[in-house]
Amino acid sequence: MPLLLLDLDNTLLPRDAAFRAWAQDFLLERALPPADVEWLATIDGGGYVPRSTVLSAARRRYGLDESLDRLLAHYRRGINAHIHCPARNLDALRAARAAGWTLGIVSNGSTGAQLEKIRRTGLGPMVDGWVISEEADCLKPDPLIFEIAAQRCGVAPTGDWATHTWMVGDHAPADIAGAELAGLRSVWLHHGRPWAEPGYRPTLKAAGLPEAVGQVLAARSAPSPRPAVRAGATGARRGSFVSRPAVSRSVASAAAGEPDPTAQSGAHHGVHFLLSAPDGGHAPSVAHADGDASSAAAAGSAVRNRSDGFARRPDGRPGTTPPPVLLPVRPASPPSPPAPDASAPSPARAG
Repeated sequence: MPLLLLDLDNTLLPRDAAFRAWAQDFLLERALPPADVEWLATIDGGGYVPRSTVLSAARRRYGLDESLDRLLAHYRRGINAHIHCPARNLDALRAARAAGWTLGIVSNGSTGAQLEKIRRTGLGPMVDGWVISEEADCLKPDPLIFEIAAQRCGVAPTGDWATHTWMVGDHAPADIAGAELAGLRSVWLHHGRPWAEPGYRPTLKAAGLPEAVGQVLAARSAPSPRPAVRAGATGARRGSFVSRPAVSRSVASAAAGEPDPTAQSGAHHGVHFLLSAPDGGHAPSVAHADGDASSAAAAGSAVRNRSDGFARRPDGRPGTTPPPVLLPVRPASPPSPPAPDASAPSPARAG
């Protein structure tokens, strides 16, 4: 079954529009200049600037005596109140499902904040699985995060899985570069912007999600990624086997009132590794900064993956992990260089 992976912010959800709506409320409530929406939108950086930076700058600009914690709480309530998934995007997902596609979400960002968006917008029942960089301890454009997403959707990331998988997203350095590195085909949502990356290109371009999904459904004969990129991109690791959790083929659901733990988190590169819950945070580069760990406790309702076991709930309580299943890994050709130390921090990225 073909697999369609989708970015969350500004792909499935109009995140920047929600930010602007919050910014308007913020200014109106404090009798501040309405035109400063543009100033706030600029420093927001499309969600890639840490919230503490954005709100501290606003606090200084307007001489506010409100605490940073109070402003952060106001922001979280406001952004969640304004976030929604447009009906046309939900219709596009239904069309892909009806055409036989498996659907998954791949998002860089804070676990609690991103899960809350999935829950609030009703996306949980629409997809087969999801992965969020913080809980997976792995960021786009690392090919590993796409493999984790595939497995959580019930698709084994072995053999020619990448040739049947597409990635749709708006952020070129994360979504399109990641697809290129993983050997996936991709659609870039340009939102009226010109393509500016000389080193790689999307397979297709679209103005919005419905157009992108339509292109994917019509592109069964679209060209595959360059062989040179694809050759070593489907998860080759040192050693003969990679240990991964068992994956259920049952359809994911989101029944209200049911305990809703998160899925198993991603693992570091290495030999015979097990997917396990991360002990700490992840490098913030290329990750949306709409929330932090303190918002995770409210985010667990009605969000599931196909995975049988769960390593950690959003509220931090441990779950259960199923016995691992050993999957063979195709040797890289040519052999890959030794994997870098996964514990080494990646440089932070501000935008």
